[in-house]
Order: sequence, then structure tokens, then C-alpha cells
Amino acid sequence: LHLSAVKLAELHSDLKLQEKDELSWKKLKAEGLDEDGEKEAKLRRNLNVIMTKYGMNGKKDSQLVDTNYTKDGTESDTLDDPRLEKLWSKAKTSGKFSDEELDKLWREFKHHKEKIREYNILLETVSRTEADIHKNVINPSEENLVKEEILHNKHRELKEKLRSINQGFERLRKVSHQGYDTSSEFEEPRVIDLWDMAKSANFTEKELESFREELKHFEAKIEKHHHYQKQLEISHQKLKHVEETGDKDHLNRNKEKYAMLQEKTKELGYKVKKHLQDLSSRISQGLQHNEL
Repeated sequence: LHLSAVKLAELHSDLKLQEKDELSWKKLKAEGLDEDGEKEAKLRRNLNVIMTKYGMNGKKDSQLVDTNYTKDGTESDTLDDPRLEKLWSKAKTSGKFSDEELDKLWREFKHHKEKIREYNILLETVSRTEADIHKNVINPSEENLVKEEILHNKHRELKEKLRSINQGFERLRKVSHQGYDTSSEFEEPRVIDLWDMAKSANFTEKELESFREELKHFEAKIEKHHHYQKQLEISHQKLKHVEETGDKDHLNRNKEKYAMLQEKTKELGYKVKKHLQDLSSRISQGLQHNEL
């Protein structure tokens, strides 16, 4: 796959979370608690997202390369959207951003690109399900009724993802034109998304305040993960350099440090993704209450 050290750690975290969810689902299924098959369908969608994200779905150029903005003003990945490319170009040449801020903004653009990719994967799944139902409309069956219920839930999920994409694009447009607001409450793209959606959900003021505090802890966890990702990349580069020199003692010390950083990065990545999953689920429930 030719993945970087950081991407390999991320893949490990994603698969660990997927495995945990699948084990939970198997237990539910054994107890007859997933009769409509919605949880199983969601697991398949999640696995499809992982396969696409890391270029494991057999399609060329499908991998999401996690390349940050570099100080010479170039990046090896594209945003695959003319609107995003135009905003990014405007931001780079505006003079309103320091190198560090451009790096942060590039992560926001990449996060937005990934959201669009996940939305499109879900859209394809919905289209296939609709085609199956339409094919069997002459002979309605219990299986068809189950598929219709799954389809209803998928449409709701699509609606939530589209709302998040629209909110995210508006934020990118605003930041690209005006620069970063120093009084902004959060900086991490995933946390900003969650906070924007939480404010639209059916939370009381007390619940919203509690959620805000939890998001602050979540952002600190993400920053810690970013720190270890950077250290892992540096350690990987040092290890490659020492391997070329042939100094065995130095090589063993660097291997030990690299293994330690790799394990810590994997562990933190898993915790961040699990926390994100829990927070997203709570917001989703709040948004569903709004619709009711």
C-alpha cells in the first residue's frame, strides 16, 4: 500500500474499532437484536469507507493521502473539487495566514474532502438499495420491508452528512476570505463540525454546556494524537537514516523508540476514533428528536 508510518497507525486504529463494532454486532445478532439488519448494513458501510480511505478497494487513486501543507507552498494531494481548489488557492495567496495557520487550514480542507467522499459512498449504497427494492416491487416480501426500513435510516444519515458538508463549506469559505478568528472556541475540524451540529440538535442549555466541555477534552486528546503522529514521522525518518549508516547500537535504540511511538500513536488513534463515534452518536440522536 506504500502508506506512511502515520497512515499505517491510523489504519490499525480504524480496523481495531471496526473489529470491536463487529464483535458487538455478533453478540446482538446472536440475541436476535438486529432483525432489520441496519447495524450489519452500517458495519458494511464503515468497512467500505476504510477500504476506500486507505486504497484497499481495488480502485486506483482512491486512497486519501494525508499530506499536510508544506512550507514551500505546494502539496502532493488534490482536493478533487473546483470550489475547494479555488478557496484554497485564494487562502494561500491572501497573506492572511502564517505557515502554521495554512497547515491547519489544509487539514480542514482535507477533512472536508473526506466527508464528501464518505457521503458519496453512502449515496452509492442508497442507490443500490433503492434499485433492489424497485426490482422486487412486483413481489413484495418481508425482506423488502426490511430494506425499506434500512433505506429510511440511510436517507436520514445522508441528510445529516449533507448538512455537515454544507456547514463545513460555509466555514471554509468564511475562513478563506477573512482568516482565522482568534476568539474561535475550537480549532480542530472534527470538533468544529461536532459543535456546529450540537448547536442544531435538541439539547437543553445545560446539556449543550456539558457537551462543550467534553469537546474541549476531545480536542486536547486530538492535539495529543497529532503530537505523537509528528514524533512518529520524525522517528521514521531518523530510523531510515540510521539504517543507511549501519550503526547497530544506534539502530536498535531508534527501533525501540519507533516501536514505542508507533504503539502509542495507534492507541491514541483508537481512543480518538472511539470518542468521535460516541459524540457523533449523541448528536445524531439529538438531531432525530428535532425531526420528530
